[in-house]
Amino acid sequence: MGLFGLFNKSKKETLDKGLEKTKTSVFDKLARAIAGKSKVDDDVLDNLEEVLITSDVGVETTLKIIERIEARVARDKYVGTSELNMILRDEIAALLAENNSLDNDSWDLPKSENPYVILVVGVNGVGKTTTIGKLAYQFKQAGKKVYLGAADTFRAAAVEQLCIWGERVGVPVIKQQMGSDPASVAFDTLSSAKANHADVVLIDTAGRLHNKVGLMNELKKIKDVMKKVYSEAPNEVMLVLDGSTGQNAFEQAKQFSAVTQITSLAITKLDGTAKGGVVIGISDQLKVPVKYIGLGEGMDDLQLFNKKHFVDSLFDK
Repeated sequence: MGLFGLFNKSKKETLDKGLEKTKTSVFDKLARAIAGKSKVDDDVLDNLEEVLITSDVGVETTLKIIERIEARVARDKYVGTSELNMILRDEIAALLAENNSLDNDSWDLPKSENPYVILVVGVNGVGKTTTIGKLAYQFKQAGKKVYLGAADTFRAAAVEQLCIWGERVGVPVIKQQMGSDPASVAFDTLSSAKANHADVVLIDTAGRLHNKVGLMNELKKIKDVMKKVYSEAPNEVMLVLDGSTGQNAFEQAKQFSAVTQITSLAITKLDGTAKGGVVIGISDQLKVPVKYIGLGEGMDDLQLFNKKHFVDSLFDK
């Protein structure tokens, strides 16, 4: 069995509960969009477009979905409004399938003599450090040896929070004095992890987007220094986004993608928002796989993203 375990009844309940606000919002809007209509026509499609955009799916992704449904209506000649829910579900699932979205119930670390290194990026306040803590917990539960690196050396609160998570989970945190070179922290973390035969290293970084050039240089330096320990590091650059911010999350994703190569996404706080549609838009527009979704405060409430389970949960009445 891979990391994070198989998708079971408990995880389905967490997913259903976490997407409840988004689901209720979408179905309420959908009901209004087809009120008094028996077939899908131009008016229904116009209303559906508004439903998707106001559900934070995003304009470009919404237009793709509408075009797909228009083609289906043209092909089938008559499509009843009672079928719209199923058609929408099918087209969103198909769109996610084209965009590198993961479809795994579990995931395991690739076999290697070196630790698997995840460089974690994202602006302050999105749940970055909490996500690192939850990942560390779940890796440790799977029997992996985990090291954390506190490379956000510009905020004492960030280092302190990571240390609290380290104590809570029972994993070592490598840190230096405030204001130290983040690349130096990353180097120390990776060197120590390698020497102690760790399986996973999670490196926290600063999230200052107001100075993009500085951020770009800092992330490049961290990556270059890691490669001095071993050439494959980092194995993954994961961007953490707050799903409750809707389109602001998408804008952050675009800005981070402009300064460094992002290889995976973690979208947090989906349980407290009706803006879960942003997962669909971000996945479509960035062509970067959504790997984890945050659905609550519990240690196990960070789940591997599975497009089939996500769409099923969103559209099951």
